[in-house]
Amino acid sequence: MMKILILGGTSEASALASAVAKRGLPAIFSYAGRVATPKPQPLPTRIGGFGGVSGLAAFVAQERITHIVDATHPFAAQMSTNVLAAAAQCGVKAIALTRPAWRPVDGDQWQSVANIDEAVSALAGPPQRVLLAIGRMHLAAFATQPQHHYVLRLVDRPTSPLPLPDVSSVIDRGPFTLEGDLALLENQRIQRIVCKNSGGDGAASKLTAARMLGLPIVMIERPALPPRHEVHCIDDVFNWLDSPS
Repeated sequence: MMKILILGGTSEASALASAVAKRGLPAIFSYAGRVATPKPQPLPTRIGGFGGVSGLAAFVAQERITHIVDATHPFAAQMSTNVLAAAAQCGVKAIALTRPAWRPVDGDQWQSVANIDEAVSALAGPPQRVLLAIGRMHLAAFATQPQHHYVLRLVDRPTSPLPLPDVSSVIDRGPFTLEGDLALLENQRIQRIVCKNSGGDGAASKLTAARMLGLPIVMIERPALPPRHEVHCIDDVFNWLDSPS
């Protein structure tokens, strides 16, 4: 009997969960637990890590999972790598529901970098007001460029001091709008943006807003992953679920 494990945290994962629930398919939705109040899902939901490949494999075996859909954030490289290893270990099928990466268009001023360290190095120079749109995991790395005022957009209000010497935060949850992002960049007097190439529509409005205002972007490109089966739409996930092979 089919039983699906959806590894979520993205809007695509939530949309898939709704579609799976409407079909009445047995499934479990899993959050990593990065935010304090995750979006409710119409499926049985667990929150928290698995404890590496062995923990994920044990969960898959215990719950008799037959199909894993990795719909995590494009930068959740360790989780995505663990999915492939655990699926192979348990002999179950796995697929990734991903967003196509963003590509620059005419008028964009992107500086593409490979990782957080390169993004930090790209900020060498005179003080600026920088929108740091990278979540909160790697904020401390930017303390080595302390001359800037950093503006953070966070889902949850910080409960402890942020690891940057000159910082302010805006609490908001996507999807974001062009009107809202234009207002954010103008009101905060942003001069440069640092963001991850997450892809999708939910956070793309800041790219358009930056283009309209002539602002440069330091774009952190996605980490490399082992080869895997990727699709970009929910219909393709269902075609895969329905496939006998």
